[in-house]
Amino acid sequence: MALNPGWRTFALFPTNQCGVFLKAMRSSGLSSYPWSHCLWRGTGSFLDPEMKAFLEENTEVTSSGSLTPEIRLRLLTPRCKFWWERADLWPHSDPYWAIYWPGGQALSRYLLDNPDIVRGKSVLDLGSGCGATAIAAKMSGASRILANDIDPIAGMAITLNCELNQLNPFPILTKNILDLEQDKWDLIVLGDMFYDEDLADSLHRWLKDCFWTHRTQVLIGDPGRPQFRGHSIQHQLHKVVEYSLPEPTRQENNGLTTSTVWDFQP
Repeated sequence: MALNPGWRTFALFPTNQCGVFLKAMRSSGLSSYPWSHCLWRGTGSFLDPEMKAFLEENTEVTSSGSLTPEIRLRLLTPRCKFWWERADLWPHSDPYWAIYWPGGQALSRYLLDNPDIVRGKSVLDLGSGCGATAIAAKMSGASRILANDIDPIAGMAITLNCELNQLNPFPILTKNILDLEQDKWDLIVLGDMFYDEDLADSLHRWLKDCFWTHRTQVLIGDPGRPQFRGHSIQHQLHKVVEYSLPEPTRQENNGLTTSTVWDFQP
């Protein structure tokens, strides 16, 4: 069944349309993944030949329609079969990694335009997805990077996207980092993560601990979803920059026209 544009309204609220993308978007979020199966993996272990072939066959390499034309990514696009298929035909966990979300776009653009923010520093990309923001940090001179996403398939996608951009893959963690002992990072970046109230509360507590324990700088990217605008973290944010979203991104995120980078200052 071909998708109509209704699936894209996840950007504001879930809908009841069909399709693989809606499956990804209306899922309950990070909590839908099997935490017990999310293990630390070095970059090489992501290169499972069968999964690599599946991703290469069912994604498109693109650098257009986003805020960062410098970065090439494997994404699900209207030219991909599974863009149009029923959600239950997608054989893996919901493909959040296959969408270049607007909050991540804003963060990536900001790091590319302001390399001094990350040059020579350690950077954690939390909820990395396609890995674009971690890639932007690498391009801008970060000395140490960890991409964290609890979906192991995202790890494969991030590795492939590093290769597309002539970068050596950086470490990827597929455990729930919120449950682990905190490491020291100069900068934590996270985009589009405040879409679920419980997750938002957990992130807020964890980020405050990071800030007060290690004086870690935290940058948050979000296009202004209601769940983010209504959260108490709003009282601890300083607006850094707001970007107008390209038309293709607007079309894929119904009702959203801008995306903002915020500095978290608890």
